[in-house]
Amino acid sequence: MFVARVTGSVVSTQKVESMVGQKLLVVEPYRLEAKKRESLTTTGRTFVAVDTLGAGVDDFVLLTQGSSARMTEGTSKLPIDAVVVGIVDQVHVDNGCVYRRESGE
Repeated sequence: MFVARVTGSVVSTQKVESMVGQKLLVVEPYRLEAKKRESLTTTGRTFVAVDTLGAGVDDFVLLTQGSSARMTEGTSKLPIDAVVVGIVDQVHVDNGCVYRRESGE
């Protein structure tokens, strides 16, 4: 599981039947900035993930990949590799807050 920021969405009008109605998000994984460890920074990668929670652009989310992506109630029969399993409110590291949803840090 890792933290990612929602950067967009994917619209696909033609897809397998089990994916009809699934919301697809473009997400960019983030990591802790290495030197000061006071902020999150992008890894430079991008994924498409199924969202069953209602996340939106600029939200930080918890993402899981691989076979674990099919272990939620809503995704057990979907041909997916990544799913949003949480919307992040805060991230604390070394007794400091590196992200807080309310202020959009």
